[in-house]
Amino acid sequence: MNQIMAAAMELRCWGGDWGLPSVHTESLIILAYAKFSGANITVSPVDWTWKTITASVPELLCGDSAVQQPTQILNFMRKQRFNADYELTARQGADTMAYIALLEEKLRPALLHTFWVDAENYINLTRPWFASRSPFPLNFIVPSRHANIALSRILLTKGEAPLHRISEVEGRIYSDAKECLNLLSYRLGTADYFFGNLPTSLDAFVFGFVAPLYKASLPSGSLQSHLRLLDNLTRFCDNILQVYFNSDHLCPPPPVQDTMDANLQKLTQLVNKESNLIEKMDDNLRSSPQHKPHRLEPKPSPSSAKRSTPA
Repeated sequence: MNQIMAAAMELRCWGGDWGLPSVHTESLIILAYAKFSGANITVSPVDWTWKTITASVPELLCGDSAVQQPTQILNFMRKQRFNADYELTARQGADTMAYIALLEEKLRPALLHTFWVDAENYINLTRPWFASRSPFPLNFIVPSRHANIALSRILLTKGEAPLHRISEVEGRIYSDAKECLNLLSYRLGTADYFFGNLPTSLDAFVFGFVAPLYKASLPSGSLQSHLRLLDNLTRFCDNILQVYFNSDHLCPPPPVQDTMDANLQKLTQLVNKESNLIEKMDDNLRSSPQHKPHRLEPKPSPSSAKRSTPA
């Protein structure tokens, strides 16, 4: 093995939840491809660090190289001889590129809308998840930043004239997404993977796009409901999780920092309760009968009279 192959690889990505190794589509793609190709990578979640806003996620570090974007990371891994597409024919390689382009054009906008623009999902699921995994004060910044990027990306790709507002493109992006899911389901058929008996980069991309939609507990999930009608796609996700990620801790316990934050929150709540109790006791003492003779003394001084005057 040459020195390049021996170099350790570290992947910085968003962490896992919902039974997934990562809730982030791009991160899931890299994690899945690494499993498929046999690459040994060290996963370093950016959760609970300042990298939640400063890092380009996912990012692969190997020696002096730092690579971003799933396609670039996969190309880099292939150069290290971790190639899950080694046995694909030229036709299958072309099909792979076509289906990945389909995912980006048809499914990506609907996923962005589902998780980041749909008010019910954003308020109840997406924003709390990312906020709870970003340190103060980034917990106020990170979710809104991602939401603004998602909205801008949807309008940039789907909001051509005369459709300029998000309400005008919702119907079309969800129609396109359902069509995309139907095509993927038809192409997969009864097979475990899209090409033969082993997963390839196309399987990694489809898994990264579809698994979060399948596993998230979405309050508003019309697209999720459609996906769950496509049994072979949901079975495809479950199979990859079972075969390649079963031994991983997909739902890790809260880290020490999270526990400390929870304890600090409880302490703050206790202090607030004690402060409220003290204020109430003080108010009661001030308004109790034994104070009235003091406030009603004949010939009070001007300063005491001012203090005793009700607001």
